Amino acid sequence: SLIGLSFSCEPHSGYYVPLPDDREETIGILEEFRPVFEDPRIEKVGHNLKFDLSVFRWHGIGVRGELFDTMLAAHLAVPDLRRTMDYLAQSLLGYRPIPISDLIGERGPEQPSLRDADRGKVAEYSAEDADITLQLREVLRPLVAEKNQERVFSEVECPLIPVLVDMEYEGIRVDVDVLHGLSRGLEKEIETTAERIYELAGERLNLNSAQQLGALFFEKLNLDPNARRTQKSRQYQTNEQVLNRLAQRHEIASQVLHYRLCSKLKSTYLDMLPGAVFPATRRVHTNYEQAVTVTGRMQSHNPNLQTIPIRSEEGREIRKAFVSRDDSHTLLSADYSQIELRVAAELSGDEAMLETFRSGGDIHTATAVRIYGLQEAEVTQEMRRQAKTVNFGIIYGISPFGLAERLDISRTQASELIEQYFAQYPGARRYMEETIAFARKNGFVQTAMGRRRYLRDINSRNATTRQAAERNAINAPIQGTAADMIKIAMVNIHRELLKRKLRSRMLLQVHDELVFDMHKDEIEDVPPMVEWAMRTAIPMKVPIVVEMGLGHNWLDAH
Repeated sequence: SLIGLSFSCEPHSGYYVPLPDDREETIGILEEFRPVFEDPRIEKVGHNLKFDLSVFRWHGIGVRGELFDTMLAAHLAVPDLRRTMDYLAQSLLGYRPIPISDLIGERGPEQPSLRDADRGKVAEYSAEDADITLQLREVLRPLVAEKNQERVFSEVECPLIPVLVDMEYEGIRVDVDVLHGLSRGLEKEIETTAERIYELAGERLNLNSAQQLGALFFEKLNLDPNARRTQKSRQYQTNEQVLNRLAQRHEIASQVLHYRLCSKLKSTYLDMLPGAVFPATRRVHTNYEQAVTVTGRMQSHNPNLQTIPIRSEEGREIRKAFVSRDDSHTLLSADYSQIELRVAAELSGDEAMLETFRSGGDIHTATAVRIYGLQEAEVTQEMRRQAKTVNFGIIYGISPFGLAERLDISRTQASELIEQYFAQYPGARRYMEETIAFARKNGFVQTAMGRRRYLRDINSRNATTRQAAERNAINAPIQGTAADMIKIAMVNIHRELLKRKLRSRMLLQVHDELVFDMHKDEIEDVPPMVEWAMRTAIPMKVPIVVEMGLGHNWLDAH
């Protein structure tokens, strides 16, 4: 519930307006402030503004005007500092704000509501909160400019706030019956898989015990004489990477992987998602976080819809439960195709990569042709798989050791593959060398929009630490540019939907994909507008391809 409003119009002053417990009375008071909230000439400053705007949205008020979010400004300008308002006040203003524990005590089940606290103390606390936020803006605005982050801040992050507010408010409808049905099906699959594992093992064991599985695989069955133990516990490693390697030769490892996958899907998604559905709307309203990752990618929580697996058939089935609002709407999925590889081609300027994308060719097949010296018709699925691993591995700065582990080949073979790759794509090697040199000189790398990632360990004397920073230096401009692209596209699409007074709504952003609840009467308007906005978000020489699909549920649309 909304307890009160606090304002500050000039530094070192603040005002507090208490609000009653009755919702109708509160809305009546908010109406008095509507002209201020909706005046586009008045800049609105806040710390984590998305939260404030969301509260107003649920109370029927839209906030207009230029936005300045001190949390986002700190994320860009002083990324090493914690982004809580209290910490920033102490670090940047030399001031220690009133802790909320002074009003309602420490966190815990017995902690009272702020509404029950002394009104005078609440007024002082809240007014101070607004005042400090305004003071932080005065300090952070020049810091954002000093770090050359004005473009990212004013063209990407702040304009994205109202977009996310509307997406979170809209939510996406979930068919709980589908989730329950999938859960029952997986429960049977888990039981069947467990019985098959017991049969292959010749004994019944706790399949959730890494210790028991390690003893079974490497002592009783001797699946790998060179099996590794962890340094601390001296237990055998039975992680996904180890099991994937064993699964190529041993059915029991494949069955354990399947058991783990089904168990994870059931407990983490199928049994959890029904509880995340808001009863009044029959939808899930996920929360997006802009100021979490160093590359600019967003994260979501409550629930996290960005981690729903799509690589397995069982994982993809979960998307069946996410449906359009009614029969007059359909879900529209718009997904960037191989966006990070396209951005890598753009940033590296490698002509061979650019030509493959310009001609509409398959980059993984083209890479296989080049590194194996074959004709396209001679490339096998295994060769394409290896080339795909190399393509993505290179932009993440993979080492010969890492590639050998991924492909289950010798380190010598992995080194040869990497050298062949660089021989065929010399621009990629040049990009990596120049980017690392830039990072060593400046202490950061940046995206096409100028978003920075600072790399404090880029000149470390410790080789392992330095190499990790070098890998981040190579990938951050690529991943960060892709993140900026989809954010800019979201801002432009949202603006067009409102400008044209369309009934379709943007619902989800999941990595490189946007999901819309599209009114069927707007099928001629929305898909081309969305595709254009995504393709032109950041002008590039490399062709940007957006794959689109329609369906009653998310699986069919994707």
